[in-house]
Amino acid sequence: MTTSTTNPTTSPIDVRRANSRFRTNIGWLDGKHSFSFGSHYDPSNVGHGLLLVSNDDVVRAGTGFDTHPHQDMEIVTWVLSGRLEHKDSEGNRGELYPGLAQRMSAGTGIWHSEMNPSSSEDVHLIQMWIQPDTARIKPGYEQLDINSELDKGGLVPIASGRGHHAAIAIRQRDAVLWGGRLRADEVVSVPDGRFVHLFVAEGQLHLEGAGELLTGDAVRLSGVSNPKLTAGPEGAEVLIWAMG
Repeated sequence: MTTSTTNPTTSPIDVRRANSRFRTNIGWLDGKHSFSFGSHYDPSNVGHGLLLVSNDDVVRAGTGFDTHPHQDMEIVTWVLSGRLEHKDSEGNRGELYPGLAQRMSAGTGIWHSEMNPSSSEDVHLIQMWIQPDTARIKPGYEQLDINSELDKGGLVPIASGRGHHAAIAIRQRDAVLWGGRLRADEVVSVPDGRFVHLFVAEGQLHLEGAGELLTGDAVRLSGVSNPKLTAGPEGAEVLIWAMG
């Protein structure tokens, strides 16, 4: 079931600024969407490669996503600040925090909730949906603390369909999510992929061929080979999907 969206960028390096994203602000949720999502639909912006959803969400204290279903999707959640409580119909429970990766394989069908258990602190998270390479699998769940890997510097695999050590496993052999908490002026190479999606979770970065990037900016790369990425003077946190 390995497929890609038919939504190529018009340029091999396509910069999407934070203020250009769709926004859903409904009180308990302030969400910004990199691609078409929910009531926000643009036929020219329905994903990049295998990545269909990349939502930058702030969930207010004591609220969250009530129980709802998914099917045939690999859903990866990454918390930037605060905590998020997971429960699902398969009996899985967990509490997410910064540096702990979560993957939920919806497969034949799963119901879940993602709630902010705090009475005073918002939770800020990035929710990402990847097409699986196999349909109708048994639903599954995994979470893994990778803070020790992130502390080593550079880019580390967060979620992988290729068996990377110290990464949560996803059912998509053509996708790897890399992340980094880059130190001031640290330089890394963007991983190879037919389609690459780079998201600045926090801070300032300079991408070779694109220039300066700030918090919330994203870049869609198509067939670009290992451009250099340099963190700003205060460092930066970045999430990069390499696909195909």
